[in-house]
Amino acid sequence: MIKRIIEISSARTRLSVKYGQLIIKDDSDQVSSIPCEDIGVLLIDHQGTCYTHCVFTELLRCGTAIVLCAGNHHPAGMLLPIVSNSVQTERFREQIEAKEPVKKRLWKQIVQAKIKHQAKLVGKDSDIYKTLMVLRDRVRSGDPENIEAQASKKFWPVYLPQVAFRRDANGTPPNNMLNYGYMVMRAAVARALCSAGLLPALGIHHRNRYNAFCLADDLIEPFRGFVESKVRDVFFGSEPTDDLDQPTKAKLLQVLYEPVTIAGFEGPLMVGLHRTAASLQRCFAGEQEFLDLPEI
Repeated sequence: MIKRIIEISSARTRLSVKYGQLIIKDDSDQVSSIPCEDIGVLLIDHQGTCYTHCVFTELLRCGTAIVLCAGNHHPAGMLLPIVSNSVQTERFREQIEAKEPVKKRLWKQIVQAKIKHQAKLVGKDSDIYKTLMVLRDRVRSGDPENIEAQASKKFWPVYLPQVAFRRDANGTPPNNMLNYGYMVMRAAVARALCSAGLLPALGIHHRNRYNAFCLADDLIEPFRGFVESKVRDVFFGSEPTDDLDQPTKAKLLQVLYEPVTIAGFEGPLMVGLHRTAASLQRCFAGEQEFLDLPEI
């Protein structure tokens, strides 16, 4: 069963847990309840939210990823289960001991998938479609030429050809939509990695010593295109604003329910993420050579 995404952002809210249910009360004392085991991601984006300690411990026990946002609506932190797999120690060891050639090979696959999705987004009629596909074929093990950055430099100017768009995390809309979509996708990827018994902090390419989610930032790359596609649809279907409203956020959250095909699996993207994370674990264990990535 696909897990639910719960966002708290539209009202001063009180959260508690009773009999395995997340109890949600707003200012009017209207009550709703959701089984904790049905929640995949809890996103708290309202400064007036109050919660009991049990909210976090029970949700973490059920494998939920909890994202806490600051006043600027950017993520301030994320909570993930410490123990989410029965053979976690063994899988940690395999991940830590993975050889550099293996990690470089995996990064090549990830970059190629990301560039292929960028090419699909611009369309075959675009002047840079062939350029992106040529760049994709030029990616070598470990991407020593940083083809990923070269492809992105070509992609962003034509991402929204109807407007003069420039990708900047602090820029004008729809940059804020992209930021929000990436945040949600990152949390879902980190949750899938924990379920596969992997350390989200230990990346195959990203190595920032201050980043606790390097592996999540690696594995999100071939899924960014789903966010970019959703943002483009939402952007042209609504009036863009600097502050995302509740309806816009709800539309962006739907990206995790988009249909996807991964290694024969067909279903919601949020479930497919677990297929990709599990294949990464098998690659670390030497049981598989290629990642199971979304068909594009």
